[in-house]
Amino acid sequence: MSFDLASRLASRRAEDLYRQRPLLESAQGPDVVVDGQPLLAFCSNDYLGLANHPEVIAALRAGAERWGVGGGASHLVVGHSGPHHELELALAEFTGRPRALLFSTGYMANLGAVTALVGKGDTVLEDRLNHASLLDAGLLSGARFSRYLHNDPASLAARLDKAEGNTLVVTDGVFSMDGNLADLPALAAVAQARGAWLMVDDAHGFGPLGASGGGIVEHFGLGQEQVPVLIGTLGKGFGTAGAFVAGSEELIETLIQYARPYIYTTSQPPAVACATLRSLELLRRESWRRQHLAALIARFRHGAEALGLTLMDSFTPIQPILVGGSRQAVALAGMLRARGIMVGAIRPPTVPANSARLRVTLSAAHSEAQVDRLLEALGESWRQLSSSLLAEIEAEEGDDA
Repeated sequence: MSFDLASRLASRRAEDLYRQRPLLESAQGPDVVVDGQPLLAFCSNDYLGLANHPEVIAALRAGAERWGVGGGASHLVVGHSGPHHELELALAEFTGRPRALLFSTGYMANLGAVTALVGKGDTVLEDRLNHASLLDAGLLSGARFSRYLHNDPASLAARLDKAEGNTLVVTDGVFSMDGNLADLPALAAVAQARGAWLMVDDAHGFGPLGASGGGIVEHFGLGQEQVPVLIGTLGKGFGTAGAFVAGSEELIETLIQYARPYIYTTSQPPAVACATLRSLELLRRESWRRQHLAALIARFRHGAEALGLTLMDSFTPIQPILVGGSRQAVALAGMLRARGIMVGAIRPPTVPANSARLRVTLSAAHSEAQVDRLLEALGESWRQLSSSLLAEIEAEEGDDA
């Protein structure tokens, strides 16, 4: 007996769900070269335009000169270097929490936090639209796992009434495929009333949201009492790499002792921590980036609505355009690419069936003229797609006659 991988791959192709990796041949930024083609990109999570910032690059270079390249070992052996420690202190101060703990990736931070906090005999409750890393963490924890209706405090309350043991409520801050915000004040109130902890993965909120870029918790004016476990990634708004968990002294010490993805992996390169320290400075100092980004988001939404496109309820840099079918979403992305625009087509299982979409992401590095160019290309491509669909329907009706 052998694995029939060829049939699985053929099935994915037939369902218009086959994925391929674009080859980026330039640095991150609005203007990129992908598979040899110059493109204007609207698909990066570099929300504040810091991934290719000269000061961040200089900090990385200086960090490598001082600390070398590799982390060398896990944090608990001899891989916890000065820049890691300094960055953890800075992130704790930035989030207004006693401590923060660095992880190599956001996936590892989510997996580590959930599996360290709950296990057999406990309960973990998650939003149905949570990121895959959060859902995987809940399943792997061994705790009783259940998903509540998207952003629905009443649904959460009903499940909390049946919870057993220590209970952890887990939600994205900004939902990565819809761009909307979790109703944190309501979710926190429900969790607190029933003695549960709330964990928020604010991967897409840090940088764009909050008066100082502090994310969804700052946006809603909440603190550690309402959100005991706060997760952030550094590869999006910060423009570098890695992730962190911020919280109480006891929480961080518990993760150091029990979070297997933290204990059993080599630390990130110290030079990356040096770069992140600089990007954190820029994030806090240059508020114009958030202001410019907000103006671009409003400009895009106004233009897209004028074109008759179906948007979602989002004021974040994530601006999905609902298309419906996977084949149509792929076709629309291809039409945009033929016009020099790169936007990702998102299909099931990443999103629910019949909700395929283009996931437009905006950055402070974009200009108004570039957003206008995107809107013009969208208008042309949408009309082209509509004409193609109409022709297919007429052809099918002719065949049936």
